Amino acid sequence: MLEVKNLKKRFGDFEAVKGISFTVPKGEVLGFLGPNGAGKSTTMRMITGFLPPTSGTAIVCGHDISLEPVEAKKNIGYLPESAPSYRAMAVGEYLGFIAGMRGFYGAEAKERVEAAIEKAKLSPVARKTIDTLSKGYRQRVCFAQAIIHDPAVLIMDEPTDGLDTNQKYVVRQMIKEMAAEKSIIISTHILEEVDAVCTRAIVIADGEIKADGTPDKLRAMDPSGKLDVVFRNLTSKEAKL
Repeated sequence: MLEVKNLKKRFGDFEAVKGISFTVPKGEVLGFLGPNGAGKSTTMRMITGFLPPTSGTAIVCGHDISLEPVEAKKNIGYLPESAPSYRAMAVGEYLGFIAGMRGFYGAEAKERVEAAIEKAKLSPVARKTIDTLSKGYRQRVCFAQAIIHDPAVLIMDEPTDGLDTNQKYVVRQMIKEMAAEKSIIISTHILEEVDAVCTRAIVIADGEIKADGTPDKLRAMDPSGKLDVVFRNLTSKEAKL
């Protein structure tokens, strides 16, 4: 459903992403792992069409994000970092607005909003203003807007960053419940995310892919069998000295 082809991004003389390629089929949850500044968010923004690549492209359900951006974006659900939303709006009101932006109106829009509220477990706060919600609930609101059109590809940038243990559990359960029917990418620097929800992981550092495989395959890269050790060996400059 998603194919990333040699994506590169340069900001002046700095090459932030140096040729990233991978595919994510239906039913796979891909963890896109890397330290801060590795190029994760830049790559996600190019895949979703928020940032034009210097070269390369992403194919979403057969549509090139550079050549057919509207058709490609119809198949993408995007949860950006920090869960942005219109905080002065009530949850249901905001999701109704998003449904309209996605081209749903009347009874269909209402059904989409109700389904998103149920999947994101937002019923207790559906009538509350977003600004009054906890960070965990605000994250779920943004999750709901990302799935309101039932996209084939779901891309989430740091979906559990800053959440407490219980909030992380809820978000991860929501991801698991949708995993079978979608291609999902989770960009994160939180290693426990891999064991919690991912079927495969890519490790990126300095704008390049350093490893790609199942969690067990990654652990096998070091005698310790510990993912944090493997991650450090792949991404830390100090570890290579």
